[in-house]
Amino acid sequence: MNTNLIKSLGSKQAVTATLMFLLPFLSVSALWGTSVCSFLFFLFALANFSDCRAAVARHWPALRWVVLAFACHFLFVVACFLLRKEAILGSLEKPLRMLLAVSAMALVLAYRPDRRLLWWGVTGGAVGGALLVAYQRLALGMERPGGFLNAITTGDLLLSLGLLALAAEIDLRGTRYWRWALVGIVAGVGGALITGTRGGVISLLLALLLLIRYAHALGGKRVRALLLAGLAVAGASYFVPQTGVAERLNQGVDDVETYFAGGSAYTNVGIRLALWKSASLQIGAHPLLGVDMVRAKREQRALADKGLVDPVVVPTVHYHNDSMQVLVTGGVIGWLAWLATLLTPLAFFVRQLRAAAHTGAAHARVALALAGALVVLGFIGFGLTEVIFWSVKASLFYALTVFVLMGLCLNAKEQDGQ
Repeated sequence: MNTNLIKSLGSKQAVTATLMFLLPFLSVSALWGTSVCSFLFFLFALANFSDCRAAVARHWPALRWVVLAFACHFLFVVACFLLRKEAILGSLEKPLRMLLAVSAMALVLAYRPDRRLLWWGVTGGAVGGALLVAYQRLALGMERPGGFLNAITTGDLLLSLGLLALAAEIDLRGTRYWRWALVGIVAGVGGALITGTRGGVISLLLALLLLIRYAHALGGKRVRALLLAGLAVAGASYFVPQTGVAERLNQGVDDVETYFAGGSAYTNVGIRLALWKSASLQIGAHPLLGVDMVRAKREQRALADKGLVDPVVVPTVHYHNDSMQVLVTGGVIGWLAWLATLLTPLAFFVRQLRAAAHTGAAHARVALALAGALVVLGFIGFGLTEVIFWSVKASLFYALTVFVLMGLCLNAKEQDGQ
């Protein structure tokens, strides 16, 4: 009986580890990779419901606020769908699937897969994605390569993989595998630069502040060396015309100057500024609960007809800022429910990172907590100039990665005897 139990646990552990590997590995290089992983995580957890329920119950005090935040966000969207006449059924998909991503954490807690499988997936995904966009840029001559998605989402996901690879390097320090993590860092950051995505700069700055704050727990000199190397790669890319980095940055400055000089708003940055003006007017009209997207676009068109906003905003499908998008469609109440899905995971990981640094815990705990915090901060930064959660792939990548890392953090904490 014991032998059968061990074999059964081993096979389930292997399946969980494989899914954990595939999540980052397929995130950029396959169109449906992240979505398929989300279904497989859920179905496998459903098939092993008793084990997963027991694992979540065991750790419930530590993870309850994060799970409840995702649940509240989903319930708010459901309420809006039921109460609004023009609500769209598809609006329920992302918050529901993000909530069901809890299944990934349940499996990780129940079967304790080797965290290194996640790091191999991160490195493989970063390298594969970087090669794809480099081929599109250099061989096909695409101005804004985006793999199988758009350039912004692909660039943001690649940068997330690069930041995860930084955490992997800290975990793998002292082993012969740490060089592979360095490859992942360079591939993730370099690939993001090739896409021409500028919003990632804010995420990098937020990551830099976190790394400086906890440099003493991460191996100060080594982290500083990695940061300098990353800055060197970013700086060098500016002087290589084929990457398009210099062109994109200079274009952004010109767009801002043109907009505020009263020129055309039909530029990448100009459209964003016009959209944010439109959003601020619409938020003021419906501050508490917002309006559905159909009505929001109708009101936006009316503002353009009255000359209050530039007509360039009318064809655009969203507001190029996560907070403004949620405030328009969900008001302050919806914004608080959505914001909780960012702040509660961030608080969880920062708390784990602080505790691990204070107790001098093993590299694994420090690296896993750092990885989770970097993912959340990255998405906060992305959302300042883009509606990153507009994409189902990006939304699932965020939720699944957060919950997988939470499970691995709690496993590492138990392994340390705490």
